[in-house]
Amino acid sequence: MRSAIVGALLGATLAIPATAQEMGDVAAGEGEFRKCRACHMIQDSEGTDIVRGGATGPNLWNIVGSGIAAEEGYRYGDGLIASAEANPDMVWTPEELVAYVTDPTAWVKEKSGDDSARSKMTFKLNRNQEDLVAYLVSVSPDAPAE
Repeated sequence: MRSAIVGALLGATLAIPATAQEMGDVAAGEGEFRKCRACHMIQDSEGTDIVRGGATGPNLWNIVGSGIAAEEGYRYGDGLIASAEANPDMVWTPEELVAYVTDPTAWVKEKSGDDSARSKMTFKLNRNQEDLVAYLVSVSPDAPAE
């Protein structure tokens, strides 16, 4: 019985990195995250820094599977809030994150349904989006397995 439980837990733990690996290169994505550190940190639920970074943007720990504009205590911009309100059941999936980091304002306009909506995030990642998102999946232990 104990080995079955350990096996199930191990399988669940390994499912996320496998999904991340299918998305892109986790190690390359960790390197890409250096561009994000000026505004974002990755700090686990116990307060341990995975990646020290800025607090201009929200903490990206466990972002995959979380709701849009859902981090408690963070002041999101009007565009992202409108996107969340227009899509109350939407969560950050790897695909949505790739689209968002490619062009945050275009994503906000599409999801909010408002052509005048803007994202507070002005940075656009022009390449290696899948690698970055694979890394974010790897630091999202609560993300649902695909």
